Amino acid sequence: MAHSLLEVAEFVQARLIGEATVELTGVASIGSASSGDLVFVEEEKNLDLALASRAAAVLAGDFAAKAPCGKPLLIAKQPRLAFARAARYLLATAKPQPGVHASAVVHTSARLAKDVTLAERVVIGENASIAEGTRLGAGCVIGANVVIGRDCELYPNVIVYPGARLGNRVIVHAGAVLGSDGFGYVRDQATGRYEKFPQIGRLEIEDDVEIGANSTIDRGALDVTRVCRGVKIDNLVHIGHNSHIGEDVVIAAQTGISGSVVIENSAVLGGQVGVADRVRIGAGVLVGAQAGIPSHKILRGAGVAFWGTPARPLREYLKQLATLAKLAKK
Repeated sequence: MAHSLLEVAEFVQARLIGEATVELTGVASIGSASSGDLVFVEEEKNLDLALASRAAAVLAGDFAAKAPCGKPLLIAKQPRLAFARAARYLLATAKPQPGVHASAVVHTSARLAKDVTLAERVVIGENASIAEGTRLGAGCVIGANVVIGRDCELYPNVIVYPGARLGNRVIVHAGAVLGSDGFGYVRDQATGRYEKFPQIGRLEIEDDVEIGANSTIDRGALDVTRVCRGVKIDNLVHIGHNSHIGEDVVIAAQTGISGSVVIENSAVLGGQVGVADRVRIGAGVLVGAQAGIPSHKILRGAGVAFWGTPARPLREYLKQLATLAKLAKK
């Protein structure tokens, strides 16, 4: 569906320079743009390439405001953010008609809002509750007493164990498992055998969380595992029982988080980070890819990057690498 440049400018709250009636049908990179596309630039050095592209319009920062207007411009303080919002607006697709597929199995005690969508072979357990606008893809299994909020999107084959709670606008990609038992065992010193420690806690996921494909989040052992508002979790991430993930935390693919870990607001974990049990990662901390954090370690310092195994501040890590390189030459 085409939208005028003026409509897009108003949606993303950008300043429009040029013809307001130009129609946009999509977004693209500068190199792949065609007529009807919107492109963006964050740095002035790329502006000429964008203006010379086949795109219908360019979204850029304040540096573009006085550029020769070969194309219509949208000027925004954060071009990448504005572009993301424009893409969401331009690429929005019609939602499927709400309804329950004939092959879905819904317990008689489950409570579904009128405009919930259940695809093929969805199973809804006893006393589960699903709020308005939520869509469940084929093969999803929702356990007993699960609560799912408004406008959530669960892609095919998502499993939600009994008692878990999901807030509003939660997105869960295919194959994720939410609320499974944590990895908790007690060793019998007399026999050397392991016995399972009770895993009877809860999993609570707050609003606006996105969880990647084939990720797993354990419920608490006796208490709660909590994923707070706005957390973004990549594919193939594991979060252990009793952990607390603060608001707006970002966790990249293949990261493993052990039990009873606390990650404070706005921390960022790169790919393949390993976090041992009872670690605390402070607000705004950056943990580099493949870093390892040993048990009971505390990382603090908003904006401070930690790297290596065991993880330490990046400057310290680089100095140690340089020293090792010198010793190797000797």
